Amino acid sequence: MKVACIGECMIELSHQDDGGMTLAYGGDTWNTAVYLSRLGVDVSYVTAIGDDPYSDDMLKKWAEEGVGSSHLIRAQNRMPGLYAIRTDEKGERSFYYWRDQAPAQDLFQFPEFARLRTDLEQAQLIFVSGISLSLYSETDRQTLYEVLDSQRSQGGKVMFDTNHRPTRWRSNDEARATYDEILCRVDIALPTIEDEETLYGDVDAAACCTRLHDKGIEEVVVKMGEEGCHVSCDGLSQAVPLPRRRRAFDTTGAGDAFNGAYLAARLNGKDAFMAAGLAHILAGEVIQHRGAIISMEYMPEINI
Repeated sequence: MKVACIGECMIELSHQDDGGMTLAYGGDTWNTAVYLSRLGVDVSYVTAIGDDPYSDDMLKKWAEEGVGSSHLIRAQNRMPGLYAIRTDEKGERSFYYWRDQAPAQDLFQFPEFARLRTDLEQAQLIFVSGISLSLYSETDRQTLYEVLDSQRSQGGKVMFDTNHRPTRWRSNDEARATYDEILCRVDIALPTIEDEETLYGDVDAAACCTRLHDKGIEEVVVKMGEEGCHVSCDGLSQAVPLPRRRRAFDTTGAGDAFNGAYLAARLNGKDAFMAAGLAHILAGEVIQHRGAIISMEYMPEINI
C-alpha cells in the first residue's frame, strides 16, 4: 500500500440556489484520497461502511475515482453517516451531521480489522485528521497509535491535518490532548492557522511551525486561506502566496484538495515549496464549485 487514508466517507447533501439539494459522498480524508487518485497516486481508503444501497453507491464512486476499496469493512445492518452543507454569501460553509450510528466509528472494533492491520503497518504513508481521531474512542485511538508506531518503525511516514471541529469534542482541552498525542507520531503536518490559534494560541504561522517542529515534526505547511500558506521544511521557512486570488463560491473541500495535491507533488519529488504552489492551484479551483469533489472536467492542469 502506497498511501492509506483513514477516516469516514459520508452521504453529502448540498443546498442549491433553487432550493433543492444534490446528493454526493464526502468526508475530509476521503476527499483527499479522491484528489490523490486523480493525480496519479496509488491510494486506498480505510474505513467501515454499511450494507445498504448508499454504501453500495459509495463503492461504485470509489471504483470510478480509482480509490482502493480492499481495505474497508462492511458492517451488517448499518448505514453510513450523513451531513448537509450550507454556504453563506461569502462561500463559507456550515456542516450539519447525522452520524452517531455510522460504522466508521467502530473501525478498530470489527474482527475484520485484524486483516487490515498488517497492510497498514507496511504503508508508505498514512494520512489521518483531527476529524478521524474524533470518530474513535480512547481505546481505539490507542490501537491507531500502535499501528502508526509500527508503520513508522518500518520506514513509513504519517501525515496529519488538525481539521478541528469543536462540535466533535467535549472541549478544546480534550481535543488538544488528543492532538498532542498523535503529533509526536507525525512527519508531515498540514494544519490551518485558525485551528491552531483557537487550540494553541499561535500568534502566526511561524509560531505554529516552531511549535510543531519542537514536537519533532520535520515538515509543516500552515494553510492560511486567502493569505496562501507558510511552509517550513529542511531548515527553510517562508510564505507561499496564492497564484491569484479567486472569489470563493464554496470553500468545502478546499483544504482537502490542497492536502491531496501537496502530497501527490511531494511523492513525485517536488520540493515542499513547489508542492504548496501546485496545491494552491487545485484548491483555488475547488472553491469555484459546490461540494467537496469537483467534476473531472474542472480539474486544472497541474504538473505534479
